[in-house]
Amino acid sequence: MKEFPLGLRLLFSAGRGNRIRFFLMAVGGSLGVCCLALVLTVPAILDAHDGRAAAREPQTSDKRAGATLVLERKDPHGSKPFTRVFIAKGGKGAHTPPPGLSELPEPGEVFVSPRVQDLLRAEPALRSLLPGKVRGVIGGPGLTDPDELYAYVGTTRAAIAADGDTGTLKSFGYDYAPTPVVDPSTLTNLRFALGTLVLLPLAVFLSVCARLSAASRTRRLASLRLLGLSTKGVQRVNAAETVAAAVLGALLGLCEYWILNQVMSRTGLPALRWYPSDGSLSWSTAAICLIGAPTLAWFVGRASARGAAAKPLAVRRTAAPKPPSKWGALVLVTGVGIVSGFCSTGLTRHPASSDGPFAALLAAGVLLTGVGLVLTLPLLTYHLARTVARTSRSLTLTLAMRRNEVEPGSAMRVVTGLVLLVFAASLAQGVLIEFKQVSKPNSPTQQYSIALSGVSEGQQHALTQVPEVRAHGLTMDSWSDPASDSIDGISVVVATCAQFAHLVVHSEGCVDGKVMRLVNLNSIPNPWVRPGASFPFHLRASGHKVSASVTVPSAAIRFTADDPSAIGGDDLLVPPSALPPGTRPDSAQLVLTSDSDPHVVREVLDGIGSAVPTVSVDPVGVNVDSLQQIAVIETLLVLGMIMGLVIGVAAFLVSVTDRAVERRAQVTAITLIGARARTLRAVQSTQVVLPLAIGLVLALVTGKLAESSYLVTGGGAVFWDFSGIPVLACAALGVAVIAAIGTLPLVGRRIDPELIRRD
Repeated sequence: MKEFPLGLRLLFSAGRGNRIRFFLMAVGGSLGVCCLALVLTVPAILDAHDGRAAAREPQTSDKRAGATLVLERKDPHGSKPFTRVFIAKGGKGAHTPPPGLSELPEPGEVFVSPRVQDLLRAEPALRSLLPGKVRGVIGGPGLTDPDELYAYVGTTRAAIAADGDTGTLKSFGYDYAPTPVVDPSTLTNLRFALGTLVLLPLAVFLSVCARLSAASRTRRLASLRLLGLSTKGVQRVNAAETVAAAVLGALLGLCEYWILNQVMSRTGLPALRWYPSDGSLSWSTAAICLIGAPTLAWFVGRASARGAAAKPLAVRRTAAPKPPSKWGALVLVTGVGIVSGFCSTGLTRHPASSDGPFAALLAAGVLLTGVGLVLTLPLLTYHLARTVARTSRSLTLTLAMRRNEVEPGSAMRVVTGLVLLVFAASLAQGVLIEFKQVSKPNSPTQQYSIALSGVSEGQQHALTQVPEVRAHGLTMDSWSDPASDSIDGISVVVATCAQFAHLVVHSEGCVDGKVMRLVNLNSIPNPWVRPGASFPFHLRASGHKVSASVTVPSAAIRFTADDPSAIGGDDLLVPPSALPPGTRPDSAQLVLTSDSDPHVVREVLDGIGSAVPTVSVDPVGVNVDSLQQIAVIETLLVLGMIMGLVIGVAAFLVSVTDRAVERRAQVTAITLIGARARTLRAVQSTQVVLPLAIGLVLALVTGKLAESSYLVTGGGAVFWDFSGIPVLACAALGVAVIAAIGTLPLVGRRIDPELIRRD
């Protein structure tokens, strides 16, 4: 194995330029390994979150006399869940504290998370939810993340024994999380999306880094072969350099990830926080990075040296190369055939689903399409360049196409990262569209019901002014005598016609300033609502009770409400002007409405929490845990798209920089012949832009096919994302412009004739 030391000696003895290229390979590889480590660690971060949630979950049984009792309450504080665990210690049962605590709280003692401790300083009104004195802070093992709102409240048995949700505490800990941070089925789709967005461009990027200064190294390897080195020896010499750069890059990448984890875990991402230990590198992740990157570099190094080892004279004399292999086109055709088959089922009455083996087949089709797209570019570039060069009469176009004909792989390394960027962006659109269909409620509006008894007049006004709230109203029930056996009663909505119109889907016949009957076209009418009947209501004015009666009119409003809705079962619409001046309902619900987009719902809930921290909010039909899960998934998808963008741009920058160094001798030779700098710049731009244009067109077509196949198998209402085509077309145009600008520095003003003698 003397070839390995020889390869390393040639690496460090071949001049400063070669050493710079080596470190460029290492730095580029480190960026790729850092992204790879981040993608591989995301599931571990989610598993650590779920593991701590499972470890603290109380195991309960039926209430027993003298045993320790536990009651769990989960309420929304803004858009985040606020969990309170009430514990009443008894003489029997479990006394082992949960993770994060050294002992169970005594009556009147409270243990809170660090985030709740900060909120208690900023919002003293929250103390009403935590009866007792704060004795300590919950440790990290007892929290899913540093920002979680969690508290243990010590209380007496009498305070919680009568509650139906109270149970006897047996112990803490389950084998599974009660509410996983990401649902398992959704996590599978998320992994597929991250794999396509990051891992496919990453493999290309690492290959590009391993092929830096390919032309110079190929000529050097051909010289070694002519001096008597064996064919395998030549391949090993080249692999030694690429593997050394990959090993150094892998070590640097793991160090970069460690720093990134320390920074990101402390600053956090939107809706996602974790402890530094959650994101620490596991042995499996480190092994994949330290073995995978050098292994890929080994195969790429051996493959790139195959031509120099087999035909060294052809390399030294720059013989006409063979056309690129056609096997890449077969891979592309196979991938496109699979995704097209899934798309065609969308035109039938029974579209395919992603259940069972179809999920693996769909993933294989998308990956084969992406890989085939990369492998087909050199072949298409070669044939297009050859055809154009034969027929063109333009000097610029002829020079550009002849160079692409001789070195189709050179242009491919420059444009591949950008082409995959557009392909991945199209697929990412499909993932976001399907996720939006699953996560967004069927109703276009979202309602929030708030008990008015715990809200002052000033706070009520502040709630109605929360950003994104479109309308508000009050719902209240008529008073009935507790001693009477009669169950007749009605509920009314206090709102103007304009407000009521925003609270329902459709209404007709409303007249401002008049009490009117409400007839819901989708429900059975209340039998007690008869024209002429009168019902009493209790109000308050300056702390005193005031009674008022409302008579049912004959005029009616016909409407349809969302399902579910906070006002779908109300019987009358009462204008605010009909209530006595200065009065408020004794018992009522304040109903707010907004758009149903998840980010709008989170913003409204946060606004409600800021206005009245202790108020109990019922977001009608919305689970706050699911809302939090939606935010986490969106964050991870955006993170994947950002990493894909970084990798694509990095691949372009590394390739175009290497190409500038590689082409200096050829550019100098053409310049000495008499070519103008303007002509050379046009040639260099054309060499890159033309194959890039082919690749971008292919990326748009195949990307939309892959996206449509993903949407069809997702089972949503949207199969064909025509609205996303202009966005991708503009993105492709921007990529082409950036690539053209990036090739301009290839031709400088300074001419060094010595460059053409260095070989």
